[in-house]
Amino acid sequence: MAYAATADGFRLSVTPAPRMQALQRALVWLVAASSAIVLIEPSPYELMTLTAAVIFFATGLRLRLVFMPLLLLLFLINIGYSISAVPIMDKPEVVNWIATSWYMAATVILFAMVISEDTAARLDMLRRGLIAGALIAATSAIAGYFNLVPGGHDLLTLYERGRGTFKDPNVLGAFLILPTLLVLQSVVSDNFRKSFRSAIALGILALAILLAFSRAAWGGLAITSAFMLALMILTSRTPTQRSRIVVMSVVAVIIAAILVAVLLSFDQINEMFKQRASFDQSYDEGRFGRFGRHILGADMALDLPFGIGPLQFHNFFPEDTHNSYLNAFMSGGWIAGVAYPALGVCHGHPGISACLRRRALATRLSGDFRGISRYGWRELYH
Repeated sequence: MAYAATADGFRLSVTPAPRMQALQRALVWLVAASSAIVLIEPSPYELMTLTAAVIFFATGLRLRLVFMPLLLLLFLINIGYSISAVPIMDKPEVVNWIATSWYMAATVILFAMVISEDTAARLDMLRRGLIAGALIAATSAIAGYFNLVPGGHDLLTLYERGRGTFKDPNVLGAFLILPTLLVLQSVVSDNFRKSFRSAIALGILALAILLAFSRAAWGGLAITSAFMLALMILTSRTPTQRSRIVVMSVVAVIIAAILVAVLLSFDQINEMFKQRASFDQSYDEGRFGRFGRHILGADMALDLPFGIGPLQFHNFFPEDTHNSYLNAFMSGGWIAGVAYPALGVCHGHPGISACLRRRALATRLSGDFRGISRYGWRELYH
C-alpha cells in the first residue's frame, strides 16, 4: 500500500501501489474466468477464490455498512439449511452440501467487498473474465456435440446435450446467460469494431445455450435479454442511442432466428429441440410430475417449519424440486424459504430503481460500468 504525507506525518492511503492494483485486477479476471471450469473437484474456481481471498484480505478490504442486509440474509439462509440438516448430518453428501452453501455465501461477501473498491476497473475485469470463461465452456460444448474433438463427445456432452466444462447441461445453460447478456449489450451499444467482436462471441454463446437444450436457459435468456434491452432504452441519453439499440436488437433477433432455423434443419438437433421444447414429457405431467411436485411440495412446506433437509426431496417424490424457491423451503424450512426470495428483492430493487431514475442519473450512468464507479455504490443503494 502507498503512504501519503500529511502535516501530522504519514497515513495509509486507500489506493494500492500500481503493481498490487494490477495483481488485484488480474485476480478478479482469473476468478471470473475459472468459474466456467467445474468438471473436476476441487474446481479451479474454488482454488482461485481462496487465493484471491487471501491476497485481498492481506492487502486491505472494507466491510461497509451497506453490505449488512446482504450479510444478514445470507446468514439466515444458511442457518435455515444447517438447522434442517441436523437430523441427517450423518450423511456425507449433506455435510458437503452445507459446507458448500456456507462457502458460496462467503464468496458473495468477498465479491461485494472487492468490487466496492476500484469499482470501474474491477467490474470490467470481472466482465472480461466471465466472457472468456463462458467462451471456453461454450466452445467445448459445441466441439463435443459435433464430435470436433477426438473422444470429446462423451466428456463434453450428456444425454446428447452439450455440457462443456460443466457436469450438467442445465448448469451450463444457466451459467452462460449472464455472459451472453454482457456481449449482447456490447453488440447493441459499442462501436463497430467492438460490436463485431461481440457479435461473434454472442453467436458462440447462443449456440452453446441452444445445444444445452435447457428450457430454463432458453426462457431465462429470452426474458433477461428483453428486460436488459428495455432498461437500456429507458436509460439512453439521446434519441440516437435509443434508435441504435432498437435497430441492433431487431437485427440480432432476425439473425438469431435465421441461425436457429438453419440448425433445426439438422435432424438430430431438430428432434432433440422438439423433445425439449414440449411440456408433455413423462416427468412434466401427472400428479407427481415437475409441476405437480411444485404444488405438492409447496403444500408440504406450509406444514414443515424446519423443512426436510438438503437433498431429501427425492425421498418423497420421483425427482428433485427443480425450483430454487421451493428448494429453499424444503431444504431450509421457513427461515431459508423467506430469506431466499427476500435476498433477490432487497438487492434487485435498488438496482432497478437506480436504472429508472430521472434522466440526470441516466446521463451519469453512461451505459457501462464507468458510470457506476463515478456515481458510487452507496448512492445506488439509496
